[in-house]
Amino acid sequence: MTEFLLKSFVKGYPDTKNPAVRTGCGNVAGAVGIVCNLLLCGFKFLAGVLTSSVAISADAVNNLSDASSSIITLLGFRMAAKPADAEHPYGHGRTEYLSGLAVSVMILLIGLELVKTSIEKIQHPQAISTGWLPLLILAVSILVKLWMALFNYTVGKKIESSTLQATAADSRNDVISTGAVLLATILQMVFGWKIDGWIGLAVAIFILYSGWGLIKEAVAPLLGQAPDPELVNQIVEVTRSYPGVLGIHDLIVHDYGPGRQFASLHVEMGADVDVLESHNIIDQIERRFLKDYNLHVIIHYDPVIKDNGEMQQTREFLSMALKKLDPRLTLHDLRMVPGPSHTNLIFDVVTPHDFEMQDCRLKAEIQQIAKNKNPQWNCMVTVEHSFV
Repeated sequence: MTEFLLKSFVKGYPDTKNPAVRTGCGNVAGAVGIVCNLLLCGFKFLAGVLTSSVAISADAVNNLSDASSSIITLLGFRMAAKPADAEHPYGHGRTEYLSGLAVSVMILLIGLELVKTSIEKIQHPQAISTGWLPLLILAVSILVKLWMALFNYTVGKKIESSTLQATAADSRNDVISTGAVLLATILQMVFGWKIDGWIGLAVAIFILYSGWGLIKEAVAPLLGQAPDPELVNQIVEVTRSYPGVLGIHDLIVHDYGPGRQFASLHVEMGADVDVLESHNIIDQIERRFLKDYNLHVIIHYDPVIKDNGEMQQTREFLSMALKKLDPRLTLHDLRMVPGPSHTNLIFDVVTPHDFEMQDCRLKAEIQQIAKNKNPQWNCMVTVEHSFV
C-alpha cells in the first residue's frame, strides 16, 4: 500500500534524493494522516459515547490532535521546500525540524492531559458500558493506527525525515493506548474490574516518556548535533580516493535541514605538485560530492613538504610521540622555522571530544618530549578539539 500511494501521487518516485520527490512523499504522508485521523476520531467518539468511557473519548480527542499534527507535518514539508532567498540564503530546510518539534510537544501535552483525566477516573471510577460495537471500533482503530505507524516509519526512513519518525511514534503510541483501552473494556466484561483509570494512567506515562524522547531528538539538529558517523566516513573515504590527497583534517558539517548539508575540510597535498593540478583535483572532489551526494563541500588546500628529510623525520617522531600519549591524537600543518638559538616547531594537534587531558598540560607534555629529543626544539602547538 505504501509503495502504491507513493508511486501514484509522487511524480519522480522513487528518486527520494530529489528534493521535489522528497517533499511529495512528505505531502502524501501528511494527507494520509489527516484523512485517517479524522475518520478514527469520529468512530472513537461514537464508541466513547456508547460506552461512557473517558479513555475512549480521550483517545478520540487524541486522534483529532493527531490530525492537527498531520497538518503541521504537511505545512512543515511545504515550507521546508521553499527556495533560498535573501533572508535565508541556506534555504528553509530547518522548518521540517521545527514541525517535528511541534508534533513532539503535542504528544507531550496529550500525555499530560491524559494523566489528569486518568487520575480523576481513578478517584471516581465508573463502569464502562460494554458492547460488541465499541469493541469492534476499537479493534479496527488499532489496525488502522498500526498501518499508519508502519506507513510513516517506512516513508520517514525512505526520505530520512525526523518529522515522519515522530509521527510514526505517535501512531505507535495510539496503538498502545487504544489497545490498553480495549484491554480495560474486556477485563470489565469478564471480571467486573473498573481499572479504566489505572490503564489510562499507565498509557499516559508511556506517552510522556515517548514524547520527551522525541523532543530531544527534534531539538538535537536545531542545536547543532554532531554529524552522522556514516556521513563523516563517506566524506573521508571519497576524498582520500583521489590521487595526490595525503591527509584530511578540520572537517566541519553544517546541517540546514534534510538534504541541505554543507561541509568544509582541509586537504593535504604535496607541495611539489603543480598548484593548478592540485586545484583541479580539489574541484573534482567538490563537484562529485554535489552531483552524487547532494552535499556542498568547500575544501581548503594545505601544501605538505614531502621531500625534506628533516621535516619528514620530525613529523614521524611527533606523530609517534602523540600516539603514545593517546592513539587518537593526530597532528597537521607542521612547519619548522629555524633560528640562531632554537627551531620553532609550529603545528596543530587534534584531540577527540572525550580527551580528558587539559590543553595546557598536553602542550607541556609535547614540549617536554620534544626537548628530550632535541633541546633546540621549541613547540608552538595549537590544540583543536574534534567532534566528528
